[in-house]
Amino acid sequence: MMLMSGGFVMVFPFLWQIMMSLSSQAESMSVPPSLWPEVAQWGNYATVFDRVPFARQFLISVVVTILTVVGQVIFCSMAGYAFARLRFWGSGAILAIVLSILMVPTQVYLIPQYQIVQSLGGLNTIWGIVLPGVFSAFGTFLMRQAFLGLPHELEEAARIDGANPFQLFWRVLLPLTKPSLSALTIITILFAWNNLLWPLVITTDAADMPLVVGLANLQGQYTTDYPVLMAASLMAMAPVLLLFILLQRRVVDGLAHSGLK
Repeated sequence: MMLMSGGFVMVFPFLWQIMMSLSSQAESMSVPPSLWPEVAQWGNYATVFDRVPFARQFLISVVVTILTVVGQVIFCSMAGYAFARLRFWGSGAILAIVLSILMVPTQVYLIPQYQIVQSLGGLNTIWGIVLPGVFSAFGTFLMRQAFLGLPHELEEAARIDGANPFQLFWRVLLPLTKPSLSALTIITILFAWNNLLWPLVITTDAADMPLVVGLANLQGQYTTDYPVLMAASLMAMAPVLLLFILLQRRVVDGLAHSGLK
C-alpha cells in the first residue's frame, strides 16, 4: 500500500500537467483547482505552434543535443583514458584542476564564457550554444573511473602485439567501457536538452533558440497562459522522457561499472 501511494505521489505532477494542458485558462487559475476540465481543450497543443516556432526550436534542440553528446563522448573518453592509463608529468595536478571545476558554480564563469563566444562571433549560433558543453569534468571523471577498472593484462597483451597508445585506446579498451559510455551519453542528452541558462544568455532571436528557451519565453510579464505552457512542456519533454524510461537501466549499470554511487 505504501509503495502504491509513493508511486502515485511521484506520478501525480505529470498527471496534473496533462490535466492542465487540457484545461482552459479560467480552469487553470480557479480556486479550488479543477481536477479535470469540463471540456478537453485540445486546441492548446495547436496554439503552441502559433506562439513559438516550435518545429524549428525542436530541431535546434535536437542538433545541439547530438553535437554535445558527440563532443562529450569523444573528448571525455580520450581525457579519461589519458588520466587513467598514461603517465605524464603533472597528470595528478591537471586532474585536480579539472575536477575542481565541479566545485565552481556555472554562474561564476558565465560572463567570461560569454565574452569569449562573442569575440568568436558565436552569438545566436548553434555552435555557440554547443561549444561550452562539449567537455565536462564529470564526464572525464566518469570515463577515468571506467578505464581504471579494466585489467592491466589486456593493455600488456595489446602492447606485446604491437599496438600503439591510440590503437590500445580505440580498439581494445574503449569497447570495454560501453556501460559507462551509455551512461555518459544519456546523462549528456538530459543535460543538453534541458540546459536553459547558457542558451538563454547567448540567444536573442526566437528562430535561433533551442526549445527550452522558447518555452521560457511563453511566460508573460503580467500573465501566463498556463494551459498552453503545459502543452508545450509536455511535447518538449516527451522525447527525453521516453528515452530515459527505455534506457534508465544502462545509466545505473554504467555508474555501477565506474564505481560511482
